[in-house]
Amino acid sequence: MARCGGQLVVTVDRDYCLLVYPLSDWEEIERKLVRLPSLNKQARRLQRLMVGYASELELDGHGRILLPRELRDFAALDRQAILIGQGNKFELWDEERWNEKRDSWLSDDEDMGLPAELESLSL
Repeated sequence: MARCGGQLVVTVDRDYCLLVYPLSDWEEIERKLVRLPSLNKQARRLQRLMVGYASELELDGHGRILLPRELRDFAALDRQAILIGQGNKFELWDEERWNEKRDSWLSDDEDMGLPAELESLSL
């Protein structure tokens, strides 16, 4: 978080978690989002959710942020939360919801296949 100077943007995700971006990364994503065709129903929904809920936050001296009530409510964050690194962002989940989703994803044999463009990826 040092590269962002403590400046973050938190927004919502369709999986009912929160996405936490360094401000500079978010600005690039926001530019892409607002360029989507506004007459496309799915693009408009994505814009409404991600841009509409986006909140600029700053880390305090102890590396904490205070999430607005609407973001906490959206992600059902109450007591226990889990922060999952995702490359250029973090996902912030209610721990119980994360455990349920993770277990569901791991047990879904049908969904474990990779798209053709990822089949040559070596992990």
